[in-house]
Amino acid sequence: MNEDEVEAVAIANLIGTDERSVVGWVYQWNTGALAVRWVVNGPQRVSRCQPDLSHGQKREIDFERWTKL
Repeated sequence: MNEDEVEAVAIANLIGTDERSVVGWVYQWNTGALAVRWVVNGPQRVSRCQPDLSHGQKREIDFERWTKL
């Protein structure tokens, strides 16, 4: 990443309740912040992250909220 520009890279897939579909991605910005990007259907219920995120990262993206939609 170029430190002069604000950029992000995907660090995890958000897997849907069917345990197969990718319903979104977790991005980490070069500022350190995390963000979620959803597939075209918008926010959906999530069963897990692949690869798994740390507890702190899950808190930052409010992962528990996405498991209860």
